[in-house]
Amino acid sequence: MRRNRGNHWFRDSFRITKKESGPCMQIKIESRWLGDVVVVVPEVFQDGRGFFTETFRADQFKMLGLPTQFVQDNHSRSAKGVVRGLHFQWDPPMGKLMRVTAGSAFLVAVDIRKGSPTLGKWVGIEASAENRRQVWAPAGFARGFCALSEGTEIQYKCTGIYNNKAESAIRWNDPAIGVQWPLAEVTVSDKDRNAATLAEWLQSPGADNFRYSEQEAELWLKG
Repeated sequence: MRRNRGNHWFRDSFRITKKESGPCMQIKIESRWLGDVVVVVPEVFQDGRGFFTETFRADQFKMLGLPTQFVQDNHSRSAKGVVRGLHFQWDPPMGKLMRVTAGSAFLVAVDIRKGSPTLGKWVGIEASAENRRQVWAPAGFARGFCALSEGTEIQYKCTGIYNNKAESAIRWNDPAIGVQWPLAEVTVSDKDRNAATLAEWLQSPGADNFRYSEQEAELWLKG
């Protein structure tokens, strides 16, 4: 509780339990897909009062080989059945760490890197406020989602500032990719509905901004 004495505020002292003041909470990798798409889950402390969790820690992300420099946070709210995507940006390159903070969503990443052994492959992860999954997909992957519940809220951390002159999208239902969206009836913006197919994008000059590197190839071969 806060109390006011003149122009000064102070907080009453409170007792911290041993569990609350113990070692730092852990963030763990649950799975890895297409080489570079990573699902992480943070530890949570929960009791009758509610819960507390650390969704991002630079020191733990560094130990896990994940990025630590995020420059923009975004927050969206969508009705059930809304599909957004598949979006990407190349200048500056934008990777995204996505998590659901209300409701549930099907988070999708598609490999669009030229020369990649998984070019055109996709992965879909069901994330929710309850399971607390976070999905990291670097630049070179087109990202999108389908809201599975009313009022689905998604927050994501970005490694690049948004630049509308260097971003694009691939059609959400491109048959060459074949994303198996979990809902049959969906709502899509005109912009996303009219986006290029993957084949059309790969023929454009912008596609050269995403190339699978020799270093990535070596890591892929090592498994």
